[in-house]
Amino acid sequence: MTALLQEEIVSNTKTVVQGLDALRSEHNAILNGLMSSLKAIKKDKADSNLMEEKTSILQKNIDMIELGLSEAQVMMALAQHLQTVEAEKQKLRAQVRRLCQENAWLRDELATTQQRLQHSEQNVAALEEEKKHLEFMNSMKAYETEQPSGSAGEEVSSSEQLQKEEPLDLGFPEDEEDIQHGEMGQSMTSSVMSASASQGYEIPARLRTLHNLVIQYASQGRYEVAVPLCKQALEDLEKTSGHDHPDVATMLNILALVYRDQNKYKEAANLLNDALSIREKTLGENHPAVAATLNNLAVLYGKRGKYKEAEPLCKRALQIREKVLGMDHPDVAKQLNNLALLCQNQAKYEEVETYYQRALQIYETKLGPDDSNVAKTKNNLASAFLKQGKYKQAEILYKEVLTRAHEKEFGSSDGEHKPIWKVAEEREENKGKNKDNTPYAEYGGWHKAAKVDSPTVMTTLKNLSALYRRQGKYEAAETLEDVALRSKKEVQDVIRLCLLSLQVYYHSF
Repeated sequence: MTALLQEEIVSNTKTVVQGLDALRSEHNAILNGLMSSLKAIKKDKADSNLMEEKTSILQKNIDMIELGLSEAQVMMALAQHLQTVEAEKQKLRAQVRRLCQENAWLRDELATTQQRLQHSEQNVAALEEEKKHLEFMNSMKAYETEQPSGSAGEEVSSSEQLQKEEPLDLGFPEDEEDIQHGEMGQSMTSSVMSASASQGYEIPARLRTLHNLVIQYASQGRYEVAVPLCKQALEDLEKTSGHDHPDVATMLNILALVYRDQNKYKEAANLLNDALSIREKTLGENHPAVAATLNNLAVLYGKRGKYKEAEPLCKRALQIREKVLGMDHPDVAKQLNNLALLCQNQAKYEEVETYYQRALQIYETKLGPDDSNVAKTKNNLASAFLKQGKYKQAEILYKEVLTRAHEKEFGSSDGEHKPIWKVAEEREENKGKNKDNTPYAEYGGWHKAAKVDSPTVMTTLKNLSALYRRQGKYEAAETLEDVALRSKKEVQDVIRLCLLSLQVYYHSF
């Protein structure tokens, strides 16, 4: 017996309350009738034992109904209380996550400050030793009258020169990772990070932590906290490192992404152009970080509809990544996807097909046919075909995505387990023969366990359904739509059951 959801319990309780209330009214009416009959019997001095017994039974039933109504009200009040408690619990969890992020940021800041303090203490100790040495040299002047007067000054100058030759410690811990967020949803992989590090620049861990914290605030819409946090960090970096420093460029990138999320495109463009200039000057024109900034700038222009300005930036980012990573690297494929999207918005469909097909070949060769990027790229290429009226090519790609998802779930596409598009087309062919053509329920959740990106499969179902409608295959289209709708409902039911299980678990302690 499956457990009922909380909403169902409350709904059933309300229904029971209505039934009990109606039953109570009926019992009261019957009781009033019996009481009238009992009075008449007593007036006639007849035997009233039976009527009294019935009256007693009815009174007990009414008392039990009243008790049931009271318990139902208690259950409804308890359900309301549980909902309130769960809402408060979710708020507290969100606060805990935010505090953990802030705590991590503060820990990094504390570690950086401790490193700076240690370095300062070392400098102070060295200066004290130098001071003692100079005091000794000055005391020797009284006994060495033939010593030139400028000798002590020369010692001071020599000491200062040694201090100038020491490397400047900015307090940034070394780390092998890189930050490249916001590039049309694509982040660079570890190979790009290694390439960036090998070319002489590693983004400090504290900037990564700050970036994560800023993204957390921005996702909550708390820009009044995210923006000042970025500006303060940028000001501190410029004071310690100067404006023309790679870390300053990284901070400019982060602030630009926040402005972009606020639709402040002009401010974001100015920051990204400044970051690009710094990175080209300090890291070189063919550095992976330069490619990242170029791509961010291209995305920004794309959002503003400036596709012609964005395209050369995206092409230059592609050239850099091809040079650093190789022609067949997955991150090159991601850049090709971005470039294809820009060309698609300019109706350059020949270039779009070339870029998508090359990206698809890289993904299938390097990551395998089951990687989620393969399905996404096939969907993108199919959309380009649709816009050109190449329905057959688009249909083939959609069917490939669904067939691969089916094979991941069932192992094969033969026998009883046919891909959903085959089932849809068979139902289209037999729609005249089968009068009772009911929705195909068995395939409702067929793809949810398949090792592909479920949102991509859902999109493919909807796109192929729309294509079937254009071709007049309405029965096939309705079959796919029914599958997509049923799958969505099943996922929502699973989420509700998980939440209810968690609720029961927490309340058991």
